Amino acid sequence: MEQHAGAILSPMELFAEKELVTVAAPMVRYSKLAFRSLVRKYGCDLCFTPMIVSDSFVKSEKARHSDFSTSTDDRPLIVQFAASNAESLASAAALVAPHSSGCDLNCGCPQRWAMQEGYGACLIHKPELVAEMVRRTRAVVANPHYTISVKIRIHKDTRSTVSLCRQLEAAGVSFLTVHARTSEQRSEPVDLETLAAVVSAVDVPVVANGDIRSLEDAHRVQRITGVRGVMAARGLLANPAMFAGEDYTPLSCVEDWIKISLETGAHFTNFHHHLIYMLDKQLSRAERRYFNSLASVVGVTEYLREKYDLNL
Repeated sequence: MEQHAGAILSPMELFAEKELVTVAAPMVRYSKLAFRSLVRKYGCDLCFTPMIVSDSFVKSEKARHSDFSTSTDDRPLIVQFAASNAESLASAAALVAPHSSGCDLNCGCPQRWAMQEGYGACLIHKPELVAEMVRRTRAVVANPHYTISVKIRIHKDTRSTVSLCRQLEAAGVSFLTVHARTSEQRSEPVDLETLAAVVSAVDVPVVANGDIRSLEDAHRVQRITGVRGVMAARGLLANPAMFAGEDYTPLSCVEDWIKISLETGAHFTNFHHHLIYMLDKQLSRAERRYFNSLASVVGVTEYLREKYDLNL
C-alpha cells in the first residue's frame, strides 16, 4: 500500500482556493501511482485511483496490495470504489482513509458487468441507497477533512438528476462529479444544460467530466455551467501536460514519464501503452506501427533517444 506515511491534504482546500480545480479521472489500468505522479508535475490538482471493487478490497489483503499504492507525494488523492451496499463502502473507506484524502463512490460506470453486480451507473436509480452509503461512510470515517464524494452519470430526465444530487448533498457528500451523459451514451456530446442545472441546485462543488480534451475545453465548460472543477480521462492519456496548457505532449513530459516509470518499476505494458497514447499525434502511421510493436523497455527508450534526442 503506502510507501511511507505523510500528511493528508483536504481536496476541499482546492475548491476554496482555486478558481478551477483540475482532476485526473479514475481510469482502469491507467490511473496508477506513476501516471498520477506525472500529471501532478503538469498542472493536475487532484487525482483519482482506478476504480476498486470494495468487497474484494475489504476481504483480501492481496487485493489491497495489488489494487492500491500511494506515496507521501501522491496528494491530494481520492480512492474510488465500486460498491453496492453501505457496509462495504464504509469498511473500504476506513482502510484507505489513513493513506488518502478522500473516497469516491462510482455511480457512473456504464459497463454491463458492473451494473449486473449492482455497481456503477445503475445506482443513479437508487438514490436512497446511495445516500445511505454516503451517510454510513461519513459516520465510520471520523476525520472531518476526509472527503466523501460521488461520481454519477445523468438520467434522461434532468429533474431526476437534480433530485439525486440534492439527496446526496443532504446525506453529507463533500463534492460531486457529473459525467453529463446517460449510461446508454458513449460519444454523444455531453449535456451541459443538465450539468448547469445541477450546479445551480446544490451548494457543494461540482466537477464536470466528459469531453475535456484541452485546457480551453475546461475553461469553456466552466464558463457555460459554473462548475468548480473539471475531470479528464482520455484527454490526459493523450496529453498528460494538458492542464499545463500544452496542445500536445511535450518531449519533457515523455522524458519525465520514462524516468518515473523506471524509478517506480512500472510494468512494461503500462509503460508502453502510455507512450503510445502520448505520441499518437506526433508519429506517422508507419512510425506508430513500428513503435507499437516494440516489446522491451530498452527497445522503446533506444527508439525515443534516437528519434528525439531525449536526455535519458
